[in-house]
Amino acid sequence: MLKKTNILNGVMLNAYPDSIGGTLKDTINVLKKPEFKDVFSSFYILPTFFNSDLDRGFSIIDYNLNEDLVSKSDLEDLEQLNIQLKFDIVLNHLSVASSQFKDVLEKGEQSKYKDFFINWNKFWEGNGTMGADGVIIPKKEFLDKLFMRKAGLPILKVPFPDGTERPYWNTFYQKINTDKSILGQMDVNAKSELVWEFYEETLQKVSGFGCKILRLDAFAYLHKEIGQSNFFNKPGTWQYLKRIRDIADKNDLTLLPEIHAEYGLHLHDEVANEGYPIYDFFLPGLMIHTIENKDNKALLTWANEIINKGYKTVNMLGCHDGIPVLDLKGKEVGGIYNKGLLEDSEIETIMNTILDRGGRVKNLYDASGKKVSYYQVNATFFSALGENEQKLLLARAIQLFMPGTPQVWYLDIFAGKNDYRAADKAGNGGHKEINRTTLSLEDIEKGLKNDSILNQLKLLKLRNTSGVFSGNIKIKESSPNIIDIKWKKNNDFAHLKANLNSLKFEIVFSEEGNIKSMFF
Repeated sequence: MLKKTNILNGVMLNAYPDSIGGTLKDTINVLKKPEFKDVFSSFYILPTFFNSDLDRGFSIIDYNLNEDLVSKSDLEDLEQLNIQLKFDIVLNHLSVASSQFKDVLEKGEQSKYKDFFINWNKFWEGNGTMGADGVIIPKKEFLDKLFMRKAGLPILKVPFPDGTERPYWNTFYQKINTDKSILGQMDVNAKSELVWEFYEETLQKVSGFGCKILRLDAFAYLHKEIGQSNFFNKPGTWQYLKRIRDIADKNDLTLLPEIHAEYGLHLHDEVANEGYPIYDFFLPGLMIHTIENKDNKALLTWANEIINKGYKTVNMLGCHDGIPVLDLKGKEVGGIYNKGLLEDSEIETIMNTILDRGGRVKNLYDASGKKVSYYQVNATFFSALGENEQKLLLARAIQLFMPGTPQVWYLDIFAGKNDYRAADKAGNGGHKEINRTTLSLEDIEKGLKNDSILNQLKLLKLRNTSGVFSGNIKIKESSPNIIDIKWKKNNDFAHLKANLNSLKFEIVFSEEGNIKSMFF
C-alpha cells in the first residue's frame, strides 16, 4: 500500500470561471470582499478554465487558458489571496476539436495520432459481428459485461473527408448538429505512448498554472479490454493510476481520483487503501436522508467508517454534477451481497422527495437502451431540502464537522433554487444546468444582506481558520435525532450539537483561550 496523501484541511470553493459575474475576475473580486475574508483556502475551478466545447468544460480541446474567461493576472490574484488551486484532467477523452483528432480527420491512416483514439471496429475486430450500419456488435458475452453511461453502443460515427464514416469509442456526450457537424468526447487509447506524452505535458502545464490538487475525471473508464466491463478494469486501472501518480509526483501534484460506484462494490475502500484521497459522494444523499428522516444512524455509521479506516476525503453537499444516489446502493460481488449505506427503499424515498421538489433524474442504460439503474438526481441542494434555509444551514454545519476537506458549491452559499429555464434550454442532456445558475454581482450584493447566507459564511470561516479540525474527532453516541460531534487539538476544541427535530444547533468553540458559542 502506498503512503496516504495529505490534502488541504481548509474549505474549498467550487465553481466555474464564469459562475459569478461572467469571468474568473468577477469571482476573485467577490473573494476580496470583507465577508469572504478567510472563508476559503482553496478553489476547485471547473474545466471551462481550459478550452472546451461540450459538457460544460469536460470535453477538452486543449489545456491552455480559456482567455474568454481567465487571464494570467487572475492566477496571480488568487496566489496573493493565498488560495490554492484544484483543476481537472479528463483522462478518458478529448474533444473532436482537439488538434489530435483533427489530425486524424485530415490524414486518416497517415496521421501520427491514428492510434491516439479508439476506432470501435478495430478494437472489436474478430470479437463481434458487423452490423448493417457498418458497426461491429460485440459478442453477447462481451456486450453483456460492458458498463454503459448512455443508451445504445458507446460510439460516435465520425464523417471523414473521403466520404466514409467510422465509429469511434464515445463513452460520454456527443452532439450532431443540423449541418451534420459533430461534437463529441472521444475516448483516448491509453495503449498509445502518445497519450502518455500528452498526460506528461498536461500535468506539467497545470502545475505551471498553480495547480496543487488534480482531480482525475472519468479515470475508471480509461482502461479498455475485451471481456471486461471497461469500468475500473483490474489490474489495468491500477497500473494506469500508478503511472499517472508517478507523473504527478514529479510535478508536486496531489491526485484526487473521481469515481462513482455503488458503496457495496467497495471501490472507495480500495482506492483509499492505495493511499489516494477519495471523494465522499455518499454524504449528499446521507445528509438529505438524515435531515428529512430526523435520524442520524446512517450518516454517523459512514462518519465512523471514515475515521476508523483513516480515509482522506473531500466532501460536498451540492456540486456541478447531480446528487449521487447510485453510490449509496449495495452490490453483489462474487455471489455475496454487500449492503449499501442505505436500503434501496430509503434511496427511492430520497429520489422521490427530490423529484417531488422539482429535481430531474439521470439513469444508466444497457446497450439495448434499457434502463438498468438510477445514477443521480439533479437539483440544487437548497431545492432538494425543500428550499428551507434552516435545513440548508444545518446541513452546512454538519458537513463542516464531518471528517474530510469540505468542498462548497458557490450556488449553495447563496441558497440557489432549481433553474428550470436553463435545464430546458439546454435540451437533451441539459439536466445538470438546473444547478449551474450564473450569479450576477447584483445577486451577490443582495445575498450578502441575507442573515442565513451570512451565517453560512460564519460557519465556513470557523472551519477554515480553526486549527482544531486537523486534530482528533469524537462522535458521541446519542438518540437518533441528535448530532453530537467534537473536534479537539491540544487545548482547543469545536463542538457541534444539533437537534434534527427542531433543526436548531449550537457550536461551542475555543479561540485564543476564550470560549465562544454560536446558536442557530
